[in-house]
Amino acid sequence: MKRVIIESPFAGDEPANIAYARAAVHDSLMRSEAPFASHLIYTQPGVLDGAIEDERTCGIEANLNWLDCADLVAVYTDRGVTPGMHLAINAAKHAGKTVEERSLPAWTGHTLTQSPSQATDKEHAHA
Repeated sequence: MKRVIIESPFAGDEPANIAYARAAVHDSLMRSEAPFASHLIYTQPGVLDGAIEDERTCGIEANLNWLDCADLVAVYTDRGVTPGMHLAINAAKHAGKTVEERSLPAWTGHTLTQSPSQATDKEHAHA
């Protein structure tokens, strides 16, 4: 099984984004992958509070540390690509990891403002 980091939106419409992230994890499992979605773990009550900048940063850094053992990063784009996702995309590219854009046909909603392939080093430095 490939070890796959799942990137999908969290901030914004959190209930819908959590449901979408769960669907992304399901999709990954059905591809015979071993997915890891930090935003479904670290954001649970009592773990980290994304409204507190230091805790949000801690969660992002913890997720980025999983890159070493990941085979690829799957970016699920139906609900858009957030600044935090761009940060992970850029970090994965810098680590030489494959970044794969994915879509779930049953999900519609937000129009992409930028695809993962358009993430830049400038965004990485300022995210």
